[in-house]
Amino acid sequence: MQFPGSLKALLDLLADGRFHSGRELAERLGTDRAGVWKRISALRSQGLDIHAVPGTGYRLPEPLVLLDRELIERALLAEVREELAIELHDRLDSTNAHLLRRAAEGAPSGTVCLAETQSCGRGRVGRAWVSPFSGNVYLSLLWRFGRAGFSGLSLAVGVAMVRALHAQGVAGVTLKWPNDILWNGKKLGGVLIEVSGQEGGQYAIVIGIGLNLNLPDREAESIGQEWVDLVRVPGGRGVCRNYLIAAMLNQLVPILMTYESSGLAPYLDEWRRCHAFDGARVSVQQGDRVQRGWVAGVTDQGLLLLDCEDGLRREFASGDVRLRPL
Repeated sequence: MQFPGSLKALLDLLADGRFHSGRELAERLGTDRAGVWKRISALRSQGLDIHAVPGTGYRLPEPLVLLDRELIERALLAEVREELAIELHDRLDSTNAHLLRRAAEGAPSGTVCLAETQSCGRGRVGRAWVSPFSGNVYLSLLWRFGRAGFSGLSLAVGVAMVRALHAQGVAGVTLKWPNDILWNGKKLGGVLIEVSGQEGGQYAIVIGIGLNLNLPDREAESIGQEWVDLVRVPGGRGVCRNYLIAAMLNQLVPILMTYESSGLAPYLDEWRRCHAFDGARVSVQQGDRVQRGWVAGVTDQGLLLLDCEDGLRREFASGDVRLRPL
């Protein structure tokens, strides 16, 4: 969904986070003050918190960095840019859900979907993904595999995200099996991989990535675990959302281009070095069954190894597994 041009024009004016009087906005938008108020109300209905101060004007609580196709594409490596078709949306139910629909319609491999906000953002195991307007990265990428050669892919995606954040000056990022991106033990982002099935000899894989850049406390009240965003991380405050998106794609796409032939093997050692829970005592829930024990790493296929309290070592695929520290 794209906002009407009249709302986009108003949002562009307010994005600097400064006060703008109703008279100024009316003049610049070619409308009257009633028209400005109508558009302000429409933006508020989309979840934007716009302050109104009588005699002063309107402003956003802080500046917004809106998605910018030109900035993203300019920062992409040439060989990566050639592989991608980028879609920008103001609002979607879910970037993953949108790309699954597009995949069914025949969208090509390399289709990228980015949104300013999601009304029904999704995490693993049916969890909601908090998605305030413009504050974070909501990115999904469609990639088509000729066979079921994507085992362990979420781990390789995690490695790509660590590399991208490091390239933007953010150190100390770690990974939690199978799909969480952490900083100092707190959740900074996550990966959701969905498969739409086989058609014409190909599997359509949608890789969804959410990263917290600037997550207001009031928006995060529903998150059921410790979290962090880049503005609270050393080196993260100055990260530009558009350049970070380009860095993510620059790291991820080359991995996908060779993954069918290489598999997880080239990224396993790097993933293991970033593994935040190696040796940790945890509980692993799979459906109604819970196992407790100590994390013994991952297999070459990306399965979790758990030394259970009953003395047995068990393997777990990601699926609907939930892993929690004890």
